[in-house]
Amino acid sequence: MRIPPRISSIGAAGALAAALLVGAPGLAQAATPHTDAPAVTQVKPAEVGDICLSDLPPEANDTLELIEKGGPYPYPQDGTVFQNREGLLPDQDEGYYHEYTVETPGSDDRGARRIVTGEGDPEDYYTDDHYESFDLVDHDC
Repeated sequence: MRIPPRISSIGAAGALAAALLVGAPGLAQAATPHTDAPAVTQVKPAEVGDICLSDLPPEANDTLELIEKGGPYPYPQDGTVFQNREGLLPDQDEGYYHEYTVETPGSDDRGARRIVTGEGDPEDYYTDDHYESFDLVDHDC
């Protein structure tokens, strides 16, 4: 939808609010998209799910405790910058995300499980499929 120049000077949100206040249903209707697109104010992409802290495997909780303490970490890659090449996490500047290994019992290598942290407090994402999907950790459940 193109925003007419006079409306863009007060912003689309202001135009919508003004239209609703003065009772201009045509403008309000035009400003309401008729798609299933996510809301502009959405903080996380649709690809990111949610997981309760209590639903994480015990090894993920161990990793979160290590992160909280500042280490020491079992692998040299732990704490390195996560690039978000998959684009599944919210778009941020380089260096915003860091990754940490979540031990996988019985695995001979680092396995596929990781915690990726953002600069938000707390902003922790869990993946058990090596960055194919992420769940935002809810620390309140």
